Amino acid sequence: MSSPIIQAIKQISEEKDISAESVIETIEAALAAAYRKDFGQKNQNIKVNFDPETGEFEVFDVKMVVEDMELPEVEETAIEGSAIKERGRAIPIVTTEGTEEVDEGPKFNPKTDIMLTPAQELKKGAQIGEEIRTKQDVPAAFGRMAAQTAKQVIIQKIREAERVKVFNEFKEREGELVNATVQRREGRMVLIDLGRATAVMPPDEQVSTERYAPGDRVKVYVMSVEMTTRGPEIIVSRTHPSILKKLFSLEIPEISAGTVEIHGVAREAGARAKVAVSSNQDNIDPIGSCIGQRGTRIQTIIAELGGEKVDVIQHDNDPAIYITNALSPAKVVEIELDEKDKSADVLVNEDQLSLAIGRGGQNVRLASRLTGWKINIRKVGEEGRAFVADEGGSQIMVDEQLDQKEDEAVATAEDPIEAATNETAEEEVVVDAEPTEVDEAKE
Repeated sequence: MSSPIIQAIKQISEEKDISAESVIETIEAALAAAYRKDFGQKNQNIKVNFDPETGEFEVFDVKMVVEDMELPEVEETAIEGSAIKERGRAIPIVTTEGTEEVDEGPKFNPKTDIMLTPAQELKKGAQIGEEIRTKQDVPAAFGRMAAQTAKQVIIQKIREAERVKVFNEFKEREGELVNATVQRREGRMVLIDLGRATAVMPPDEQVSTERYAPGDRVKVYVMSVEMTTRGPEIIVSRTHPSILKKLFSLEIPEISAGTVEIHGVAREAGARAKVAVSSNQDNIDPIGSCIGQRGTRIQTIIAELGGEKVDVIQHDNDPAIYITNALSPAKVVEIELDEKDKSADVLVNEDQLSLAIGRGGQNVRLASRLTGWKINIRKVGEEGRAFVADEGGSQIMVDEQLDQKEDEAVATAEDPIEAATNETAEEEVVVDAEPTEVDEAKE
């Protein structure tokens, strides 16, 4: 039957989900701290070997053998300010021209190092780089303060081991989609319960149309995991474009199997997204695979995103075809490409103009992000550019009129672009914007 100490170690390791070896190392560190408290000396490097079967332990003063060297005495001098010489260090000396460093040779730490000559007196044949372990007398009992020190060390070390375990676990899950529960709000931050850890969702990573109530089940994207002085800091997101990639992989077997590939994602979280896909097999329809029978697959993804509209388009290596597909559902009459400026001049019929631009320029803006091209929209027969893709949502003179016509397939007689052009005395209505990098670069 195992000893009570071993049983206690197993219980702690199971409760804290850390290895038994970590618990034993913690006990050894606590015993070393207690020994230094009551019996240790200034230049001793105390290490303890603990036997959990018997509860006995051995104490050693451990030092590393280094070459013989002369140690200068510590002294104080005043060279236009105070400068202190310390053994084996580069000492800063303040001068009128700034701070200089003087290298005084190799470092020697009397607590952890021992020179070759005294080391050979302790152990015959000792070599440089060898570890010398000098056994110390084990006390019969520790004092109250030493026992308190040991207790504090055990608590601290076990807590650190837990933090490292959690950090390593979630560091491996960076870039993954995980199931979580909303814990609570703290100001504008939302705290997310991941099980063994609590993550933070900053305001920029929250969808403006979603309400995060305590207890809500959500899928979140693990953006980053960093170790801080207070433990692991986990940042999660609901707006990251890679959420769409992960959801498509979960819901669509062809994507998880690799027969259908996602080439790009452009997203305005909570409103609309565009996903470009292609198939490496001729007998598989990539768009149909993503939508599913009667839209069951895409509807599951939309429901997970809180009703966000998702356009699935066909990727093509020909930029003209790719841009035409990206502007769906609008139909393009003609497209001219400028390879040098990486811009595309797109012609559409009058009844397709509002569809091509979208509400507030959203459709053409997402198409520009997805393809990486600057897209200029104008009607057939109209001189100059009528609309330019805008990543930042610049003010568009005809936003209000376009909002009213977003879902109409046929433009009214009073065209918003034409009206705006007449009011500006035949000046061009142009909102310049450069395309941004494809959103998937945020990964």
